[in-house]
Amino acid sequence: MLTTRFFNIPTQSFKSPFDELNRMRRFLDHLTQGSAYSSPFRSLSQSGVFPSINMTEDVDNYFIRAELPGIKAGNLDIQVEGKVLKLSGERKFSEEDENVQYHRREREAGTFSRAFTLPGDVNVDKVDAKMSNGILTITVPKAEAAKPKQITIS
Repeated sequence: MLTTRFFNIPTQSFKSPFDELNRMRRFLDHLTQGSAYSSPFRSLSQSGVFPSINMTEDVDNYFIRAELPGIKAGNLDIQVEGKVLKLSGERKFSEEDENVQYHRREREAGTFSRAFTLPGDVNVDKVDAKMSNGILTITVPKAEAAKPKQITIS
C-alpha cells in the first residue's frame, strides 16, 4: 500500500479465485432483492416459457406444434390476425387439501398467452388445429401470393 501511494508501483495482493463469483452473486442478489421468489423477473420468465413450440413450414403450410400436456381443448383460444397467431389458455389443477405440504413444485397453474409472427401471408379461413397426446398441432395454409411459383423457360 505504501509503495503504491508514494512510488506509483503496483503491488501484488492475493485474490481468491472466488472473488469474482462472490461479486456476481451479490449483484444478482441485489437485482432479485435477495430471493428468487421475490424477484421482479420471476413473472417475466414464466410467461415466456410455456408452452414450448416448434414452427415449421412446407410448400403449402406453416405448422405450429405446442406442448400442452393436461390441458383440455376447451381451455384454449387460437386466433390469427394478419401474420400473427395468438395462442392463449389456462392450465387448471385440482384443488389440493389445505394441509398438503409441497416438497417440490415445478408445475404451475394459471393462464398463459403467446403470440407468434408467421413468416409470410396466410389464408386465415382455412386454419386447422388438432390436439393429440398433449401436442397441439396448428396448420396454417399459406396465401396463394406467398407460395413459390415455378417459372418455365421457353
